[in-house]
Amino acid sequence: MRLVASVLTGALVGLLYQHFVGCHTGACPITSNPFVSTLYGALLGFLLGQL
Repeated sequence: MRLVASVLTGALVGLLYQHFVGCHTGACPITSNPFVSTLYGALLGFLLGQL
């Protein structure tokens, strides 16, 4: 249950980061696309949830 919560939290943080801080010119491969930044956030949440 804790792992699922950390993945969902990471995905939300990735999406919010892309929305408020992300690269809007399209030059940044991670933060220009909300789908990719959400996946990266979920991955980081998964990795941090393993601790």
